[in-house]
Amino acid sequence: MKKKQFAIIGMGRFGSSVAKSLSKAGFEVLAIDRSEARTQEVSNFVTHAIQAECTDEEALRAIGIRNFDVVVVAIGADIQSSILTTLILKEMGVTNIVVKASNDLHGKVLTRIGADKIIYPERDMGQRVAHHLISSNIIDYIEFSSDYSIIETKVSGKMVGHSLRQLDFRARYNCNIIALKVGEKLIIPPSVDSPLKQDDILVILGKNDDLQRFEISLPE
Repeated sequence: MKKKQFAIIGMGRFGSSVAKSLSKAGFEVLAIDRSEARTQEVSNFVTHAIQAECTDEEALRAIGIRNFDVVVVAIGADIQSSILTTLILKEMGVTNIVVKASNDLHGKVLTRIGADKIIYPERDMGQRVAHHLISSNIIDYIEFSSDYSIIETKVSGKMVGHSLRQLDFRARYNCNIIALKVGEKLIIPPSVDSPLKQDDILVILGKNDDLQRFEISLPE
């Protein structure tokens, strides 16, 4: 299965955190910033780092920005550049644009011009966002310790109709299903023999590396 390719525009604290998390997970990451110093800082851990003006359409075309599966606009305080960059990307036909918003009004404008997902840094830290980007099925991610985390994930199509016993997460991914959400009801521990349904949500505990392997294997 071909891994997603990510382009991240803006290498401030937030953008570089997302870039580092995705790179660590083994994804191809292109980092873009107008500052040469910032691109140099991240060049050691991303696939490519390019200095470019994000509001220059020709520069973005030359980079081949349309070829990336997801483009993250992580521009900081410059709201005008954030909006203009998003608009340019939309007009260029980029299929999945994720944008950092400074406030609710900024987020509303970004939604109006076609951003596919809005991120508010106060609520979404870079590492958590990276997990959402790896698989759209991931609803939430909580770092439990330096080695273990908990994720909430939608039941994917290939899981529907199968029981937890049949899916055998422990043997396949070395992860434990600690709860099952069915509507507003939280079932602890979940039945291992009941077939999973389309809207069910799994709560999974595991080592970070094992959870990452599971996330990457999830179909869209």
